[in-house]
Amino acid sequence: MARFDHLTLPVANWMRSRDWYARCIGLKVEFEIPERRTVAIRDQNDFTIFFQQSDNPQRPVDIALYFSVGDVEALHRALLNAGVSLVHGPQTTFWGYGAELLDPDGYTVRLWDERTMHEKSAS
Repeated sequence: MARFDHLTLPVANWMRSRDWYARCIGLKVEFEIPERRTVAIRDQNDFTIFFQQSDNPQRPVDIALYFSVGDVEALHRALLNAGVSLVHGPQTTFWGYGAELLDPDGYTVRLWDERTMHEKSAS
């Protein structure tokens, strides 16, 4: 069976995206290619997102990135305390229970955790 391993997203500023995903989501820099204005960041399961700077990034409107976190409510509080604005805090939505924010390029980022997804999602 195939395993989804990498994703490339066009961004306006690769360093800004690197810093935002490290600070807000906790992803780690795998490597950078400054001459290509690209950074590879990865999660704890080695899934890698390449942020590649584009002079005219064309962001598809319907892209949403979903991140499973340890505790969505605790992360929500930490993000608020860090001054990060969210679209909404943890709540029941069409996709389950979780929080939603926009990254610096307007990509939708959805945060959820196993416990609250099962306990608080609408059936």
